[in-house]
Amino acid sequence: MCGRFTMYHDADEIMVRFDVQGSLFEPQAHYNIAPTQPVAAITAQGPNAERLLEPLRWGLVPFWAKDTAIVSKLINARSETVQEKPSFKHALTRRRCLIPADGFYEWDRKTKQPTHFRVRGGELFAFAGLYEEWHAPNSEGSPLRTCTVLTTEANELVGQIHERMPVILQSPDDEAMWLEVGRYKPLDLQPLFAPFPADQMDAIFVSKRVGSPTNDDAELLVALS
Repeated sequence: MCGRFTMYHDADEIMVRFDVQGSLFEPQAHYNIAPTQPVAAITAQGPNAERLLEPLRWGLVPFWAKDTAIVSKLINARSETVQEKPSFKHALTRRRCLIPADGFYEWDRKTKQPTHFRVRGGELFAFAGLYEEWHAPNSEGSPLRTCTVLTTEANELVGQIHERMPVILQSPDDEAMWLEVGRYKPLDLQPLFAPFPADQMDAIFVSKRVGSPTNDDAELLVALS
């Protein structure tokens, strides 16, 4: 699964890396992003599919949900079954997004030791994400926009700690394909769900302070000796 991640690159770096044309907010550096918190996401808006950086709440609320109680249960979507699940199949067809990140955490189930996984070199990358709009019953206010992160089987590196990992899109072409909902259908997307290559990733043991989402500082990424 993916239950915590980092995104400390600034807005300019995100805009350049993902060829984003517009932004609705100024993302801040975060070293311990947790479910239900706002995350930076890239959506493709309008007939020209311009990319827009916007905040989405992490934890999907399907458009048909009666309330938002489901949010903490839908932080991840299994790529193997995402097309079949009522909570996700609408978004898979119509509302795909990129979720920029520079690493994610997993915990050893026996020792509870957290590990930070990152693409080699600490580069920005994108999780494959889905998003939805939910309107409160009898409300005329703005919709709640939420997202989820797709997961796949772990590669050899992450698999030493956990059997699942987030779907990391492996190239700008893959990112473009994921966003082009009008052109590419769910069956076209299966190759994108392959685990990111283990030999292109690094892993470091980090402080157990990561366990509390109230801790959100750069010291969390100092490698333990």
